[in-house]
Amino acid sequence: MRQILFSKSHFPVLLFCCLISTPCFSQNEQQTTSNKQQTTSNKQQTTNNKQQTTNNEQQATSNKQQTTNNKQQATNNKQQTTNNKQQTTNNEQQATSNKQQTTNNKQQTTNNEQQATNNKQQTTSNKQQTTNNEQQAINNKQQTTNNEQQATPKPETHLKNIRQLTFGGDNAEAYWSPDGKWLTFQSNYTGWGLECDQIFTMEVGKAAGDSTYKPTLISTGKGRTTCSYFMPDGKHILFASTHTGGHACPHTPNLREGGKYLWPIFDTYDIFVADMQGNIVKQLTNTPGYDAEAVVSPKGDKILFTSDRSGDLELWTMDMDGSNQKQITFDLGYDGGAFFSPDGSKIVFRASRPKTAEAIAEYRDLLKKGLVAPADMEIFTCNVDGSNLRQVTHLGKANWAPFFHPSGKKIIFSSNHHSSRGYDFQLYMINEDGTGLEQITHESIFNSFPMFSPDGKKLVFSSNRDNGGTRDTNVFVADWVD
Repeated sequence: MRQILFSKSHFPVLLFCCLISTPCFSQNEQQTTSNKQQTTSNKQQTTNNKQQTTNNEQQATSNKQQTTNNKQQATNNKQQTTNNKQQTTNNEQQATSNKQQTTNNKQQTTNNEQQATNNKQQTTSNKQQTTNNEQQAINNKQQTTNNEQQATPKPETHLKNIRQLTFGGDNAEAYWSPDGKWLTFQSNYTGWGLECDQIFTMEVGKAAGDSTYKPTLISTGKGRTTCSYFMPDGKHILFASTHTGGHACPHTPNLREGGKYLWPIFDTYDIFVADMQGNIVKQLTNTPGYDAEAVVSPKGDKILFTSDRSGDLELWTMDMDGSNQKQITFDLGYDGGAFFSPDGSKIVFRASRPKTAEAIAEYRDLLKKGLVAPADMEIFTCNVDGSNLRQVTHLGKANWAPFFHPSGKKIIFSSNHHSSRGYDFQLYMINEDGTGLEQITHESIFNSFPMFSPDGKKLVFSSNRDNGGTRDTNVFVADWVD
């Protein structure tokens, strides 16, 4: 029935039915409204879709731009990576270059330091050469002076009528008899069959100027001897000898050790007394070590000598029979070569006084070897008991072999303080208080061991003057002129 009503041929009927049927109309209207709403919704959806499409297109454009940007960034990153690799390579090359430069700089520094060392050594060498040249110039000047002195020596105004008493070998330490007619001395003259020093006596009046004169042997002819001196009776002689330690000459160590000039200190030396025929009548010392350099007081009551029995070379005194031996000096150093004043109240001697730790160590080391270095000695005086010790000279170098002038107010001694060379010893006179230094000898380059005769009118000394160009040292006597 309803299908017939909705057919096209019955449209009026449908219209009519609708007109008389309200429910039918309302439902269609709702449908229409719903459709409109749907349409509106669809439009809205379409609009939204369009908007979404636009947004998507924009997003796609944005993504495309981002992709393009990312590609560009990737390209940039790749370029940056390449640049970084290149920079790393450059840095490594720079590091290698810097390392090489550092190595080169170190090598250059080493070269510079070596060059500086070489320059310093060259400077030192040049300075040394300059010093050597200056020293050579001084030596040459000194040699010229010596040659001039040899050619035209200054007058030795205190010495007159100089006479030679020995004529070969080394002759030294000639000391007067109490009556002034004899001398006792030591010699190693091979012409007398000697191998080392022995003690002799000579009669001055007969020996003067006579080269054939042969003095009398006083020592045993065995061992080695030194430092003889007449006893007060003029009939006996005091001297030191090593003969009890062996009949042969004792072995002499290297006397140029370390480039120095050295003296031997033989520990077998003891002090003896012999008569004028050479018979030993008494032994005064008998202790281990060095006992020598003995002299007798003008008073005839004491003997003065040097000994190392205390561990150092000091001055000692003893009675004439060898008893009452007593040490009188105590300072470190070689105290020796001592003599009494004319009145017997004082003593003059030479001494070394090492001061620095190095000098003290060297002195003690040499002494242990039986050696001393006599290159730095000064003249001292003291009372017979060792009190009132005073240093007379402050000249430097070697000042030694002192002896009182007959007045007791002056001292004659040997010294090389004036010389640029070590071996040029002349006799000097000085006041007891260290003033008034005066040179006495001028001839030759060795003058030493001066001793005034008991009456003060003559001076005996050893010198290498008039030795014909040899190294001989002979004994001379001269009249003394104040």
